[in-house]
Amino acid sequence: MPIIYQGRVFSVEVDTRRFPDGRNHEVAVVRHPPSVVLIPIEHDGRVVLIEQYRASVDRKLWELPAGSLEPGESADAAARRECEEEIGRAPARVERLGAWYPTPGFCDEQLIFFRVSDLRAPAPDSPHRPDDDEDIQPKTVTIEEARRMVARGEIVDLKTAFGLTLV
Repeated sequence: MPIIYQGRVFSVEVDTRRFPDGRNHEVAVVRHPPSVVLIPIEHDGRVVLIEQYRASVDRKLWELPAGSLEPGESADAAARRECEEEIGRAPARVERLGAWYPTPGFCDEQLIFFRVSDLRAPAPDSPHRPDDDEDIQPKTVTIEEARRMVARGEIVDLKTAFGLTLV
């Protein structure tokens, strides 16, 4: 498919595809690398959320930490890296919970969910830091409080609302 837009995070392709019924249709596809979504669990069972500004909706959102895989990076390695980058903690335990496509109608991004636990301070020489465009504020809450945040409309990010059903 011809690329009509290439950005830092995703690209957009437009082409004609033959569908299973034999008819041709124009399709536009957002190409995005797989992403990991972390459910960081503290020793006492509380979950770590992050608050960050999202330009697409022009507001700060409470979310589970997440980020895209880098080229050639495994999902497990991305989960460890993103945990350090976004909450400043290194997980000793990383458990894959499953993978889903959040918007397959137009985007090929797959979200791979991980429970990360046994959180510790990162190695002193760790190179992992938040990205330049990230201003992230972590907050630790009980799972029940996070679910109440969803019910009250304080958490409006779908990956986070769904991720909280996995724990």
